[in-house]
Amino acid sequence: MQSTPSKALRTTLRQQLELGHFVLAPGVFDMFSARIADRMNFAALYMSGYGISGSYLGKADAGLVTYTDMVGRARCIVEGTHKPLIADADTGFGGLLNVRDTVRGYEAAGVEAIQIEDQEVPKKCGHTPNRRVVPLRDAVRRIEVAVGARRHEHTMIVARTDARTALGLDEAMVRAKAFARAGADIVFVEAPESGEEFQRIGAEVDAWLLANMVPTGRSPVVERSDLVDWGFDVAIYPAAGMNVACAAIEASYLHLLHHGSATGSPVPAYTMAQLHDLVGFPEVWEFERRFVES
Repeated sequence: MQSTPSKALRTTLRQQLELGHFVLAPGVFDMFSARIADRMNFAALYMSGYGISGSYLGKADAGLVTYTDMVGRARCIVEGTHKPLIADADTGFGGLLNVRDTVRGYEAAGVEAIQIEDQEVPKKCGHTPNRRVVPLRDAVRRIEVAVGARRHEHTMIVARTDARTALGLDEAMVRAKAFARAGADIVFVEAPESGEEFQRIGAEVDAWLLANMVPTGRSPVVERSDLVDWGFDVAIYPAAGMNVACAAIEASYLHLLHHGSATGSPVPAYTMAQLHDLVGFPEVWEFERRFVES
């Protein structure tokens, strides 16, 4: 782990990419996951729409989470961490006016990279079937509006296309290139289905490129070194926290159910001292020493 610099001193996501750094970003879905990841040597964090929909609402990532839900969670993560945040903003939560206000709202919440996709409303998780995309003209207009809406030079627009699954890689490539021309900072082709497809994206799209690594999803998991060689700049791992957290919680609860006690559980666990430190009790205690107990 490393100490985290103040927000005023840290390097922005844009600066990291301009320096040629490869950005590896774990998915965070609540404040436990966000604070644990923030303490580690990651360049950025990724707020997963799937993770927020599941952990906050207990619902599928199928367009049921709202702008208010998402921007509120983003604000909490930004305020409670130090790393640049890349955040899923779905389709912009409506029409073009909604896209504009979504970008401005996320930006005001402190999000550094705002991900807008070309799916129809309601959208679905990019590694599930039956996804449909809007016509190319409408998709490009979303990105143009998003690019024009931002107010700070360090704010980045991530343009995602979900065309690969339903319409094929050729159409996805047309959209990726159009998004780059429309001013997107980072281009994200969702769910390539082979290493060769990743290589083609890296060779043909002139923009910073994001790869989505979802073990057991539609895409193969590509090693960091290969992504770098193929021209990618960012890799997100949206499920790296929530899939293991769910497995560990289930195993711990099963042990409790079967044994009537948490004693002897084989599941790794934080001590209460570690939890206290994670949620900020030392700062509370210091405040009380200074102002309450004096």
